[in-house]
Amino acid sequence: METMAVVLEEPERFSLRSLDLADAGADDLVVEIDWSGISTGTEKLLWSGRMPPFPGLGYPLVPGYESVGRVIHAGANVCERLGETVFVPGSTGFIGARGLFGGAARRLVAPSARIAAISSGLAEKGVLLALAATARHAIAAGDGTPPDLIIGHGVLGRLIARIAVAMGAPPPVVWETNPLRRGGALGYAAMDPPEDERRDYRAIYDASGDARLLDTLIGSLARGGEIVLAGFYDQPLSFSFPPAFMREARIRVAAEWRPDDLGATVRMIEEGRLPLEGLISHRSTPHDAAVAYRTAFTDQTCLKMVLDWSGL
Repeated sequence: METMAVVLEEPERFSLRSLDLADAGADDLVVEIDWSGISTGTEKLLWSGRMPPFPGLGYPLVPGYESVGRVIHAGANVCERLGETVFVPGSTGFIGARGLFGGAARRLVAPSARIAAISSGLAEKGVLLALAATARHAIAAGDGTPPDLIIGHGVLGRLIARIAVAMGAPPPVVWETNPLRRGGALGYAAMDPPEDERRDYRAIYDASGDARLLDTLIGSLARGGEIVLAGFYDQPLSFSFPPAFMREARIRVAAEWRPDDLGATVRMIEEGRLPLEGLISHRSTPHDAAVAYRTAFTDQTCLKMVLDWSGL
């Protein structure tokens, strides 16, 4: 079986070409993809060539881990899933290119256990599930203290804020230096950092990926407060020890989502507690992938770019 796929041939050079797919096993699903999202965090690092050493990293590769489609073939052990609308967090089933993370293709082969059934009504908004589950994990993986300050009003920052509100926490404050991104707050406030004089935040969640901010964030902590690193950082992080010592600061790294995070996130969406409106700002086709990826990574008005595979 073959598929059309976006292939990052080398840093900053994309192509759209046919790849062979590995044979599906008894526990695998073949999914025809309708939409895939572009991550402005990890995928930007792959595109720029600045991704730190990572298992499976190498070129050429198929990027993407935010794909939504329909099961068109199910292995003998999972045949009941045929026809489901599903979210696919990528695939390694390509021949001739690495699958890191392997979601930007018309057809994908992946183990059934990694693929989540979703409502068909989600349509293209289903690509937001990976970031939404990551946002939920950042909160749930700690001691349960929700954020009262979030750094960055991109899609991840917005989802952390929306999930905190959905969980019944007081509305957080969000810092955003780019005035083009301060709009779109739902039930919370987004502001320019110099306007905020508060210095007693209990839980600061950084969704910016900026490795230079730790000293600033520590200076805004209450004693015993926590900084949660929810972004992905390609530079070493460091901080001045005396201010952290005086505040007895805690620093926690939030990794990628787990299956229970995805399940809990899907339930919040189905129950109407987690809105996904206003997060997808740009759309393109795979034929224009090179322009779409560059726009996603360089255009400050682009929150989330979605590729529509339905025409292939």
